[in-house]
Amino acid sequence: METKTPTSTTSNFIKNIVIEDLNSGKVSQVVTRFPPEPNGYLHIGHAKSIILNFELADEFKGRANLRFDDTNPVKEDTEYVESIKADVEWLGFKWDGLFFASNYFEEMYNRAVVLIRKGLAYVDDQTAEQIRETRGTLTQPGTNSPHRDRSVEENLSLFERMRAGEFKDGERVLRAKIDMSSPNINFRDPVIYRVVHAHHHNTGDTWCIYPMYAYAHPIEDAIEGVTHSICTLEFEDQRPFYDWVIRECEMPNVPRQYEFARLNLTNTVMSKRKLKQLVDEQAVDGWDDPRMPTISGLRRRGFTAEAIRNFAREIGVARSNSTVDAKMLDHFIREDLKLKALRTMGILNPLKVVITNYPEDGVEMLDAENNSENPEMGHRQIPFSREIYIEQDDFMENPPNKYFRLFPGNEVRLKHAYFIKCNDFVKDDTGKVIELHCTYDVETKSGSGFTGRKVKGTIHWVDAKSAVPAEFRLYEPLILDDQEDENASFMENLNPNSLQIVQGFVEAGMKEAKPHDKFQFFRHGYFNVDPKYTTSEKLVFNLIVSLKSSFEV
Repeated sequence: METKTPTSTTSNFIKNIVIEDLNSGKVSQVVTRFPPEPNGYLHIGHAKSIILNFELADEFKGRANLRFDDTNPVKEDTEYVESIKADVEWLGFKWDGLFFASNYFEEMYNRAVVLIRKGLAYVDDQTAEQIRETRGTLTQPGTNSPHRDRSVEENLSLFERMRAGEFKDGERVLRAKIDMSSPNINFRDPVIYRVVHAHHHNTGDTWCIYPMYAYAHPIEDAIEGVTHSICTLEFEDQRPFYDWVIRECEMPNVPRQYEFARLNLTNTVMSKRKLKQLVDEQAVDGWDDPRMPTISGLRRRGFTAEAIRNFAREIGVARSNSTVDAKMLDHFIREDLKLKALRTMGILNPLKVVITNYPEDGVEMLDAENNSENPEMGHRQIPFSREIYIEQDDFMENPPNKYFRLFPGNEVRLKHAYFIKCNDFVKDDTGKVIELHCTYDVETKSGSGFTGRKVKGTIHWVDAKSAVPAEFRLYEPLILDDQEDENASFMENLNPNSLQIVQGFVEAGMKEAKPHDKFQFFRHGYFNVDPKYTTSEKLVFNLIVSLKSSFEV
């Protein structure tokens, strides 16, 4: 069988590196990994990394691992582990290996001993504040710790006592011994182990010392045989230390770190710390709140894995940071749903209409296309009777020019039904219109071949007798970029209109709708049946995205 030489046709510069490495024989099999810390739920930025790592491995017939960087027991939890696994699977990927950094704690400890024996690590008694104060600045070198020249024997003894639990949290740390005058601050004797007496979700109480991420991560990659360790640009300055750890810890496998620009979206919170604050302070309905940019939040809102994957591929992988318009993500969900979603009718702000010349007990079934752009989705039958609901804003008592919906004396078409004409209306004690009285023209039935007079307005409706009550949840961004006050706290910049809940009705045939079923409601947008609050007695719909888009790919 002929082996084809890989070629590059993409803006993904990491893919180009992989191709070069395979063609040159530098690597024989691509091994990537997605290494989240289980201290929160994943967001859309993580989705970009997941897709990049797993699709690279898949395209070049390599391996992709899911590895939990669980080196901080204070912030980590099995809830986050399970949510991350669910998110990766929902996005459409299967890992070749499932690993935990904590599985390698013994190996990491032994490699730290190697550093001590080589005179490249020492136990420091300084506090965290003292270490910060003596670290120096970008223009001034750091100051050596008074404990930097401890003997190898003393350091080995102290490190062993750290492991045995003889010291309190923060009382001693293990630092790499490199260069306190290095222009790269990451080389100024970084802490690689600290004392933490805390229960770990995976190892229990076995350990009371834990490795720092910058030390643990390269060792994990080397143990797993990772060839391309892909991370975001904020880790670029740490790459020299990454390489130092691999070299000085004498790891047999030598991975290489590559950095790419993280995903930044307009009007979107992309900080896991801030997202956790939103959850902890109950500003949102949990990690899966549909306003959250978490993968679980997007899933609950109604976004599809296909749309997110297509979005990630389109934005590409670049070396420099930039911000992507959130409308681009909306564009891809519209593109994914426009041929898949049932096109139906829902009334979000009901106004009753009585068709006075329709038989009081009459009812008929009207034919409606399920999706006019996808004939394969077929047709459905919708009931029509004397009383219907329309939207409040589809009627005006005194309309402006070029208002083509209902007003006294005007005629419109009911979608999939007849022409109706407004003859009268009823107001309540406050002067609000609560009911319209209209007449219909039996000759204008939709699909009957009627070719008579024309009307300029078409409005949607639901049959009042058979309509199914429904709750609609309408969303705006949690934070609006152009309204953010730089002097205000993060929580003070929350958009008060990020959620609006309204009560309305949907067509009778939607009574059996299930969680995560998706619909396009005429004129309103795409909606998803909410899996959290929908019950057998109550349908709840989340607005996924509006129908109109000003974005073009």
